[in-house]
Amino acid sequence: MKTGCRIVKDIKRPEKTLVDQFAGVAVANLDDCMGRMSAVHEDIVPVNKTRLLGTAFTVKVPEGDNLMFHAAMDLAKPGDVIVIDAGGDTRRSVFGELMVTYCRMKGIRGIVVDGAVRDVDAMSKMEDFAVYARGVTPDGPYKNGPGEINTTVVCGGRVVNPGDIVLGDEDGVIFIRPEEAPELLDKVRKIQENERKILDTMKQEGTYIRPWVEEKLRALGVEYTDYMDYTKC
Repeated sequence: MKTGCRIVKDIKRPEKTLVDQFAGVAVANLDDCMGRMSAVHEDIVPVNKTRLLGTAFTVKVPEGDNLMFHAAMDLAKPGDVIVIDAGGDTRRSVFGELMVTYCRMKGIRGIVVDGAVRDVDAMSKMEDFAVYARGVTPDGPYKNGPGEINTTVVCGGRVVNPGDIVLGDEDGVIFIRPEEAPELLDKVRKIQENERKILDTMKQEGTYIRPWVEEKLRALGVEYTDYMDYTKC
């Protein structure tokens, strides 16, 4: 196969039962479990309010070109999320309403593109298909290639492999290695349960207990002053 011009028709996907366990998990909580450095960069944002969950079907395209995305739409399967590495270029859109509509009809869960889109008004009203993008422009793409399908790509500063689990919400998108998923599920459930308890305590008692704050302040050697009259400084 030629690097820069190759198509892998199918991929190994994680079990649906494993993927589905991430439904309702907050991206922020999961990112906390992954070193707080695993979510895509903040400039890739949701186009609508639909949560995203599925399996990564990766595409790499030249800036401003969508030939390989057209090919990928025909190969992707229900439950997939098409993740497009467009090099972060926002001068030309990679897709719009027509391609999104076709993907929806095929049962694809959503699209994440490190590039631009158009027809945002139509996408913003969709309640069953998630779209994340770096930018918006009415200028359309070329269809010349080359590109790759189902190879390792970079999206939003994060490495994505075909078959990774894709989770997205209002805060952003994160990619999960299937082999790490069971351990991460255990961790994130504990975090979410702890946050629920903290919120309950806030509502019932009006307190936010954080002993670590005082510990860190003491470690810094912070000096407390009861009062300072700055008018005399």
